[in-house]
Order: sequence, then C-alpha cells, then structure tokens
Amino acid sequence: MDLLKFIVFDILGVTPLLVGFIALIGLLIQRKPIEKVLSGTFKTIVGFLVFAGGAGLAVTSLGNFQTLFSDGFGLKGVMPLAEALTGLAQTKFAMCVSLIMVIGFGWNLVFARITPFKYIFLTGQHNLYLSALLTVTLKALGYSDMTTIIVGSVLLGLAACLYPAIAQPWMRKITGNDEIAMGHYVTLAYAISGWIGAKVGDPKQSTEKLNLPGWLGIFKDYIVSVSISVSIFYYIAALAAGKAAVTAAAGGMHWLVYPLYQSLTFTASLYIIITGVRLLLSEIVPAFLGISEKFIPNAKPALDCPVVFPYAPTATVLGFISSFIGGLVVMGFLAILGQTVIIPVAIPYFFIGATAAVFGNASGGWKGAIVGSFVTGILIGIGPALIYPIMESVGLSGTSFPETDFVALGLVVYYIGKMLP
Repeated sequence: MDLLKFIVFDILGVTPLLVGFIALIGLLIQRKPIEKVLSGTFKTIVGFLVFAGGAGLAVTSLGNFQTLFSDGFGLKGVMPLAEALTGLAQTKFAMCVSLIMVIGFGWNLVFARITPFKYIFLTGQHNLYLSALLTVTLKALGYSDMTTIIVGSVLLGLAACLYPAIAQPWMRKITGNDEIAMGHYVTLAYAISGWIGAKVGDPKQSTEKLNLPGWLGIFKDYIVSVSISVSIFYYIAALAAGKAAVTAAAGGMHWLVYPLYQSLTFTASLYIIITGVRLLLSEIVPAFLGISEKFIPNAKPALDCPVVFPYAPTATVLGFISSFIGGLVVMGFLAILGQTVIIPVAIPYFFIGATAAVFGNASGGWKGAIVGSFVTGILIGIGPALIYPIMESVGLSGTSFPETDFVALGLVVYYIGKMLP
C-alpha cells in the first residue's frame, strides 16, 4: 500500500514530474543527444513549476479574497473545491482512489492507441480528483472495492480520452493548431462557452483588440486591466468585511493598503503563469512527438487549463469577474428556493471562468468571453448542488465538485447504477 501511495501521490499525482517523465521518454525515443534530453526534460519540469508557482500565488491571493468576501457578506454553506473533497474521500477510500488513478491512466493509453480519440491526459491532479469522484459515486451505490476499482478505472480511462475531444474544436481556434488539448475536466462548460460565443459575438472583436477611447486605452495592457479590475473586487470585499477583519488578515499591513497589495500579487501570479506556460509548451510539444510517432500515432498531450491563458490574457480577468457574478446569481437563487447554498469560491471560479472566457473569445470576441463565462459560472454553481446529495450519502459533507465533467459523469453513473440490479 505504501508503494502504491508513493506511485500515485509522489509520482503520478505530482504533475511536473509526470510531464517531465513523458518528455524524457519522448526525447529518448527520438534518440536526441544526451544534452538535449536533459535540457528538454529539465525545462519541461521547470516550466511547469513556474506555472504551478504562479498558480499557487494566485490561490493564496484568491483565498484571502474569499475570506474577506465570506466574512463581509456573512456567507455560509457548501464551498465546492475538488481538492477538499478528494482529501475527504482519500481518508475513507484510499485504496480505491489510488488504484483507479493508476489503472485508469493505463486505460487512457490503451484507449488512445485503439480508438480515434488520441489524447493522453497529463493533468495528474485532475485524474486524482476524478478517481475520488468515481470512488464516491460507486461506493454510494454499494459496490464492492473490486467492482469500484474495475468500473472506475475503465471510466477514468475513457473520460481522459473523450473529454479532451469535446473541447478540441475550440482549442484549434484558440491555438491556431492541433498540437495540444485541454486536460481539465470542465470541457463541457468550455465547449458550451465556445458555442455560445459564436452565437452572441464576433471573433474579430477579440478581447485583445478592443479599441478603447482615450485614457481607457491603458486597459489594453492586461497587467493594468487585471490590477484595476481585481482591486475593485478586493476593496468591495474589504469594505464589507470592515477594518477589524481586514487588519486581522493583513498581518501588520495597513488595512487599506492590504487589498491593493493582494490585487497586485494576483496580477503578478497571472504573469508568472503565462511565462511558465510558454516555457512548458516550447519543450513538451516537440518531446511528445517521440511518443506519438512510436506508440500512439497522432497523440496529443492534454494539459491543464492555464495553457490557454497566453492566447487571450485580457479575457481571463473578464472571465473571472463574469463567472463569479454568475455564481452569485446561482447562490441567491438556491437560497430563495431553500436548497443547499453553494458558495462561489474564488479559486475555481478564476481558473474555470478565465478558461471559459478564452474559449468564448475565440469564437465570439469580447461578447463571447463575457457571456460564455457567465453561463459557465451558473453551471459550476448548479452542478455542485446537484451532486452534493451523493457526497452526503457516504458521509462527505461541507464541500462538493464544481467541475462540470465530474458532475455529468457522476450523475450518469449514479442513476444508471440505481437502475441496475
């Protein structure tokens, strides 16, 4: 069991090492000189670590915002975070979660080899989250460990191939090529955002080409636009929370300076993410050709959602704001109905909303970015409420999964399972 945990959490669950290992294999297969093998492997890992470091900085800043926002507006309820629920599931079903992930990754390679869906899912933590979701769903149906592992691993392997395929038409629009895929289990929402974008806007009116009058032209620089936009959100939360709450969180910093500092920290994190993604892509795509040519012809690496941020940086902040507003709308609606209230958590709303906006922008410009991410915010607010009863049925409460792909697969599996003997 210790060896299994080492493989799952210390190798496959550490995405930079997993992606670096894939790059190493690809470069060795291409018989590259040793210096190029080492260079490509280390740069791939470092690129991912730079992007992950930026993501970690964003998570910290957004977490501070969430604290002030929740305190200021007195929000209590279920906070959807895949990381939190996976941790809870791991405490109860460690063996099932681990084996589903390991065997499921093997099925991903098999299905990519024998089906038209040539995608290899390299976002290790998201496969871990999906393993937890499948474990919880199958256990809620009363299945044994063996059945849970067999069924769960096959479903994970299929999901790892099929979900990236759903988003790929829009990934081609975003990147201008067919070299990488989306390895983030919110592809249903991203595809919907891309589809909506084509209905409401024009891709020629990209968020990156907005013609703003006069001094508003400074917003064409995404560093400026992100800093100002997030600062407004932060100050609203800070003023609602009050001087005492902000002072307690600020750790000695003046309570009116703290929101500005956190906003600029978030902007810096976005810049770091984009820099790391560019370094990662410059190394992983050429290295991946070796595996593609040797074992799985025409295979594409499915990578984490920030890989699309460099293609429309301005859209990312629009997506965060728009999707967060959508989440607030759902929260109010659920409260009125007397249902379980899903608190919009800033961290997933940023990463998911920002990505949805890039998809909407690719097909519908700035209008597509705003409307597509707003609809995505609604979807990732409703989804956790729909699947939450399944979580509660096995004793996991207080959190849920916001990812649309998890919710859709979990509900289908659960209700089909309920109909079976």
